Formats: sequence, structure tokens, C-alpha cells
Amino acid sequence: MADPRNPEHYEGGCLCGAVRYRVKGELRDVINCFCEQCRRTSGHHVAATAAAIADLELSKEEGLTWFRSSKRARRGFCAKCGSNLFWQRDGAETTSIMAGTVDTPTGLATMKNIFLEEMSDYHTVPSLDPRAADQQK
Repeated sequence: MADPRNPEHYEGGCLCGAVRYRVKGELRDVINCFCEQCRRTSGHHVAATAAAIADLELSKEEGLTWFRSSKRARRGFCAKCGSNLFWQRDGAETTSIMAGTVDTPTGLATMKNIFLEEMSDYHTVPSLDPRAADQQK
């Protein structure tokens, strides 16, 4: 088995299996996005990694549908099971991949939270530093 921090490739897909992908290259660590669009498409917030478009290969795409979510970006999801899979800005060299769709072990870590000012009122965000949780006990 490859080292999860430096695997030969990553694989993942949707809940029902109608969309499967492979990433031949590195994945960026995870960014949690709390913007309104991400909240509404995920039902909570989005935790996404990213890969170079050239490194992302669809091995099964029968369920993949793209939705233009803004004037400058689109979101890829499975039309069969509804899994939120991708976010892609027009003209970008990378595609964001919903981290929960990557097969484990991922070896990824959360690196930051963005758009916290748009977070829903029910939500709180713990520190990203695991030592902070130990200090609160």
C-alpha cells in the first residue's frame, strides 16, 4: 500500500457508484467553505481538496451532471444519488473535489476555514489545532 500522504494516485466517487474518478498526482489539503452556495449545495458546509485538472480522470461518469452555480463557476454532482462531487472555476487549472468523496485513507488534513462570515447561525467551528481541544478538557 502506498503512503497515504504520497500515494501513487487517489480514487473516489459518489454514493451510488455512477461517478468514479482517479487523481494521478497530488491533492491539496482540505479547505472548509461556509459560503452560502456551499451551505445550500451540501446542506451544511463544503470540505474540499483540489487537484490539477490534468490529473483528474473520470473512470465512470454516467451520473455526472454539471450545474452552473454562478457566472464564473460550475458544480459537478451525481444525478442519480445527488452526491456533491466537484467545484470548478472557469479558466482554473484545478478542480475542487469534495473531500468526503475521496476513498480512504486520504492522508489529507484540514488546512483552513473560509467565508466564516456566511456560516449559518447554528454552527460553531472548533479550532483546527487539535491541541486546543485537549486544552479545553
